[in-house]
Amino acid sequence: MKCEININLDFTIIFWIIMNELNTKYWSERYQKNQTGWDLGEVSQPLRTYFDQLKNKHLRILIPGCGRGYEGIYLWRKGFKNVYFADFSVEAIKAIKEEIPEINDFQLLVKDFFDLDDKFDLIVEQTLFCAIHPRLREKYVQKTAELLVPTGKNIGLLFNRKFEGGPPFGGNKEEYIKLFSPNFNIVTMEDCYNSVEQRKGTELFFIAEKS
Repeated sequence: MKCEININLDFTIIFWIIMNELNTKYWSERYQKNQTGWDLGEVSQPLRTYFDQLKNKHLRILIPGCGRGYEGIYLWRKGFKNVYFADFSVEAIKAIKEEIPEINDFQLLVKDFFDLDDKFDLIVEQTLFCAIHPRLREKYVQKTAELLVPTGKNIGLLFNRKFEGGPPFGGNKEEYIKLFSPNFNIVTMEDCYNSVEQRKGTELFFIAEKS
């Protein structure tokens, strides 16, 4: 059997994906070296506002690419006990366990997002989408839809700006609507009115319901 290579795929991108993108060692080292510029140190205000209006404490919630898990920890402390955390970094997951030692170990997943196979009512997007290479975004949307129950929602924040190099990788509202529309009904995708100061004017808050 021949192994065919897509010659249209830039080899620098192939190298980046192999060495950095989907690599536990890479992301763990970012935490070990404190190279976590994306880390706000707390749940972001737009997500806090959304969480505060949720009523159903039985929702199964996934935080993929959770990092130190501020969003999920906030939800847990509000009484949402079906929160699942997924990240490549063992260090990040350990930090969550230290914050909420009573959580079940099966809710702490040191795992590739694309290898998850459970079902959730809500998937919260904070920093995973911008961390993966744009060539994987269609796969991300498809996987998100696969992990959601029929009435499930993907909600969160997306960058509304471009970056040189990456990660993070940016984009804009038009790109995102085109990307998500085949699998989701876009309930809202608008500029954040309550972003943290350093991200003002650069974030979109979105709610996308599985179609």
